Amino acid sequence: MFLELIATVFAGIGAAGLVMALNWTTGRRLPRWLMPVGAGAAMIAMTLWSEYNWYDRTVAGLPEGIEVAEVSEARQIYRPWTYALPYVDRFLAVDVGGMQSNPARPGEHIANIYLMGRWQPVKSFPVAVDCGGLRRAALMDEARFGEDGAVEGAAWTQVSAGDPVLSAACAQG
Repeated sequence: MFLELIATVFAGIGAAGLVMALNWTTGRRLPRWLMPVGAGAAMIAMTLWSEYNWYDRTVAGLPEGIEVAEVSEARQIYRPWTYALPYVDRFLAVDVGGMQSNPARPGEHIANIYLMGRWQPVKSFPVAVDCGGLRRAALMDEARFGEDGAVEGAAWTQVSAGDPVLSAACAQG
């Protein structure tokens, strides 16, 4: 966040310097208001670029084995242009590379889920998925494993075959 603020300030300074150089080459014929307007426009453009490219830059920096399962596009009333061009402000990723499976329980896997949001700390938690039963469960403190390797004490949720977490985990498992 701090580096993006610094980049935005420097974009404004750079644009102001460019207008100043252009004014000097034209013999000081440009209006005086053009320098602050140019700096402000550059800062707004830098902010919009940063907002719209956050998702791509974040996904490019993910380690191998982490797969994006679901994205959330933002549309906000105080940013009317987002209705025409929405941007991704958060997404859910599944660690399929570090997924664990029990050979005694085929079709059941445990994977870490990462919730990543713009200006938010990354949240992660383990999830059990049952590919055959079309269900998943967040593994919280009350969850444990039985003698046969089955997850016990978890609140299973029935999901559709198109569930993004289930699809990502079961495609790799």
